[in-house]
Amino acid sequence: MLRVESVDVFYNDFQAVSAASIEVPQKTILSIIGSNGAGKSTLMNAICGINKIRSGKVFFKDEDITNMLPNKIVDMGLSFVPEGGRVFSRMTVRENLIVGSYTKRARANKEKALSHVYDLFPMLKEKANQASGELSGGQRQMVAIGRALMSNPEMILFDEISLGLAPTIIKDIYARIRDINAEGVTVVLVEQDVKQSIKIAETIHVMLKGSICLSGASSALTEDEIKKAYFGI
Repeated sequence: MLRVESVDVFYNDFQAVSAASIEVPQKTILSIIGSNGAGKSTLMNAICGINKIRSGKVFFKDEDITNMLPNKIVDMGLSFVPEGGRVFSRMTVRENLIVGSYTKRARANKEKALSHVYDLFPMLKEKANQASGELSGGQRQMVAIGRALMSNPEMILFDEISLGLAPTIIKDIYARIRDINAEGVTVVLVEQDVKQSIKIAETIHVMLKGSICLSGASSALTEDEIKKAYFGI
């Protein structure tokens, strides 16, 4: 479903991602692990058209989306949940969710999608008319995930969704991600948490200093191997 081929991304003269290549089969969960500054978020932003790719290619459903405008990528069925539970703080929960349905592929099923999001996250229905900026970090993260689901995606990229959240909230959010994947949505998770990634993903990629230094099935890689790659030992 997603193919990244030898992608290089720079911030001015600084190379943040070097020759990164990944393949994500349809309906799977793939995890990209790495410490702060490893290049994970930069790679996700590049796939989604936010960061410019200097060389290399990205294909979604066999169509070249390299440096395509982000809104066009979303309309093709690829959504992104950035780190930090970003919401439009002055808008209500419902208004934030509705924003996600403005793409051509999603407009017709807006109410059905909203009902589905409320089923996944009942708390969002309870707080539908509350300003999103008044919510807790975990609740804002749920809004961000719900907004991505409103676009009727075939694939969602999640960037460090557990960052700064309590363990009980993380457990609940990861349970919902499993549900989303079970419905046929392909998932890419960017994480720092090795144990969480091994638990949920079928395939693991470890990034270090902008490059992918270890790849394999989560069932075949040991936690020790992943940690050594993670720290560059």
